[in-house]
Amino acid sequence: MVSHVLRPLRAFAPSYFDDIFVHSRAEDGLSAVDVHLRHLRKVFEKMRENKLYANLKKCVFCAPEIPVLGCYVSKSGVRADPEKISSICSWPTPKNQTELRQWLGLANYLHKYTKDYAGLIQPMSSLLKKDVAWNWRPEHQDAFDAVKKSLATDGDEEPASLSTHGAMALVLCRVQLRRTLQAGQE
Repeated sequence: MVSHVLRPLRAFAPSYFDDIFVHSRAEDGLSAVDVHLRHLRKVFEKMRENKLYANLKKCVFCAPEIPVLGCYVSKSGVRADPEKISSICSWPTPKNQTELRQWLGLANYLHKYTKDYAGLIQPMSSLLKKDVAWNWRPEHQDAFDAVKKSLATDGDEEPASLSTHGAMALVLCRVQLRRTLQAGQE
């Protein structure tokens, strides 16, 4: 719904489910802030036309960095959520296949912040095969520790996919869909 409504504005206001990410940069002699205010006005007008309302408690305006899908985006790049990295790094050594699958699932979410993730986890992959007895050996522990270490040290900035030439102002709004419903309408 939100994506459909904001489709004409997606160049500066992409959305994901009920999150709208408005980003702006200086252009045509205007500052990034002036352009950003224009963009916000267009987004709010489109929302009003479609009876969509932002929940102000969930909005972040003119932030240098915003949370997006488990990462933080700024004009200098994208970085992993420190809480997710901490969660992965503090995970105890797996004691069975299920625990290893759980940890790998979480670690895989942030694999792009780990150098040679596939190579690092390769020794542990053999433990996930059917009909293989669980036998956690030193090479598995070394691989487990290497992924943690790589995330702890490499989980910083990746280049942002948004164009970041010049100053950029960012805003995040979570849109709460509250349509006015007439009695008897669904």
